[in-house]
Amino acid sequence: MTAIEFGRGPSGSDSGQVGAPRSQRHSRRTRAAKDFSRRRMWVVARTDLRQLIQSKDYWIPMVALGSLFFFVIPTVLLLTITSIGDINVVQQASQALKILPPQAQAQIQGQSPQGRTAFALAVYLFAPVAVVVPLTISTAVGAATLVGERERGTGEFLAHSPASVREIYLGKLFASFVPGYLTTLVGFGMYSMVVNLVVGPEVGGWFFPTPEWWVLMLWIMPPFLLLTLSLVLRLSARVRSTAAAQQASGLITLPMIGIAYSQSTGTLLGGSSATGWILGAIAWVVAAISLHTGVRSVTRARLLGVAQ
Repeated sequence: MTAIEFGRGPSGSDSGQVGAPRSQRHSRRTRAAKDFSRRRMWVVARTDLRQLIQSKDYWIPMVALGSLFFFVIPTVLLLTITSIGDINVVQQASQALKILPPQAQAQIQGQSPQGRTAFALAVYLFAPVAVVVPLTISTAVGAATLVGERERGTGEFLAHSPASVREIYLGKLFASFVPGYLTTLVGFGMYSMVVNLVVGPEVGGWFFPTPEWWVLMLWIMPPFLLLTLSLVLRLSARVRSTAAAQQASGLITLPMIGIAYSQSTGTLLGGSSATGWILGAIAWVVAAISLHTGVRSVTRARLLGVAQ
């Protein structure tokens, strides 16, 4: 991050205001401060995103991870279920569907054991992947974002830049959020195509995404990801090394992953999108509170590495 990127904005905005009424000058300064605040936040985020794009060590594993979990593994498993020759194996797997709540079982489509089993796997078993992938990608970025500034020697410039600690915090948060969530949306599109092409003929046509999946992806996933990142950034601001930040962030993500895997048994949404709307609303409130309080974890002294 360079001083040229931040700049000073139209510093001449105060000129010509000497003779203006005090209230008018105050209004102009307030409006300008809001604009500059937003601009500086985007500078922080844009700079971090540019560095990630230019780093092959980051985006190549990110693409590989998304392709593996959203395309390769689902394709192999679903093709195995729908094309398997041993009907006894399929029937045994179909019996495992009884662990799903009654409302979820009522949602399962398909006349054959293969179709019903493949439908349940596509809708319920693979749902945690939509949470695990963005958590893995975004926490890897977030864990290193602030402590990494100190390790690279750029924390001193960031600490003395025109950006406020709130702008730095939100900019870093946005730069950590975008890669994980964008990868998930792209992977979700790939996964939807695989499910409809492989499982669709077994259940009478294209059926995916289901309403529960739309709620999961667009309503539940963003606040869960923001909540996790707000906690990870707090750690990144306090620890002294990237390795320590990544280890600590793993402890934060474990509960989130556990919640996600509860959907593999249908207990998270239970076949009802109404449950998802309620869960998402709660997650948004908690995430908003965590974001509001998390900004206090970022201080200029911590960016300089002279405080914990």
